[in-house]
Amino acid sequence: MSTPGPIPGQTLGVEEEFLLLDPHSGENVPVAGKVLSSLPESVRGQSRLEFRHSMVEMVTPVCTGLAELRHHLVDLRRAAAAAATGAGARLVAVGATPVAEPCREPTENPRFHEIARYYGPIAADPAVCGCHVHVGVPNRALAIEVGNHLREWLPVVQALTANSPLYQGADTGYASWRSVQLQRWPSLGPTPHTDSAADYDRTVAAMVSSGVMLDDSMVLWYSRPSATYPTVEVRVSDAGLTVDDTVLLAGLVRALVATIRDDIAAGRPALRIPDDLLRAAHWNAARTGLDGTLTDLRSRRARPAWSVVDELVAYVGPALHHQGDREVVEAQLARIRRDGTGAARQRQILRAGGDIGAVLDRLAELTVSG
Repeated sequence: MSTPGPIPGQTLGVEEEFLLLDPHSGENVPVAGKVLSSLPESVRGQSRLEFRHSMVEMVTPVCTGLAELRHHLVDLRRAAAAAATGAGARLVAVGATPVAEPCREPTENPRFHEIARYYGPIAADPAVCGCHVHVGVPNRALAIEVGNHLREWLPVVQALTANSPLYQGADTGYASWRSVQLQRWPSLGPTPHTDSAADYDRTVAAMVSSGVMLDDSMVLWYSRPSATYPTVEVRVSDAGLTVDDTVLLAGLVRALVATIRDDIAAGRPALRIPDDLLRAAHWNAARTGLDGTLTDLRSRRARPAWSVVDELVAYVGPALHHQGDREVVEAQLARIRRDGTGAARQRQILRAGGDIGAVLDRLAELTVSG
């Protein structure tokens, strides 16, 4: 069993992916290169060229608190939005392509072209955008052990952050169409339970040798030890519509990791969940968000979504208090309970008589001001 290090000051960082949309048609526009090259020099090093010409990624520095994280998120979004406007597009924080993507070629990266050739039509699906949260841990073995415990809670996190109900200009009926779209990728989904770092490595090696993964860089599970940073990376969530949505996600994930580290230190094992049941819980979270039921993986029954969210908050409550994040997280959860997830807010505009254009207009505003 891994021995966790000291948790006070547990660091975190966020990677946010955004779409670049035509202000008139709402279609994705392939201007990522122009947007990134026109970013202010002060933030250009925190940007990334993504798989598609219609996407950009902005990466925060390592942070120690949610207020610091929020400051960086605001600055990065504003800089990227201004650069997008200069390129004739608008920056929108949404999980999946809402209208259409005429240009589906990968960006000028040999690795991306290799992935496109290998996976074929899957890699030609319209672009999707996620939000990835990194939480610092002392070592890779602990990151893998934390991933076993996270399996129980990530469907709840997924439901809280659902923000992609639209596809081809219409409501799909899913709160997170991004999650459904990504199910076609064979190495993406719930993290498998492994008994040790060596077992984890054997699992990855077997998937590479089977051809499911090109190599170990294709580990795209909902949580994983980062290949780049000394962190646990949680990547289950749609792009957060607002800065506050992303701050809420980061606060909950950091508290989850801290709580799980306490469980590991106390010798409490991860809940063993059948893979089929776990995939069903994620599908249900993608389908209904917080507007129906979620699967309680301990009792193996459906419960009202908010009762499962409340259970998550109670579980991580001591860690939220210890990190100084309780007030922020509880305030943002109250806002979500009142106003709805990103997916629910999009549907509210449609129900009020707005069209897809009105939805996208509001999303663009909330991306930088919400």
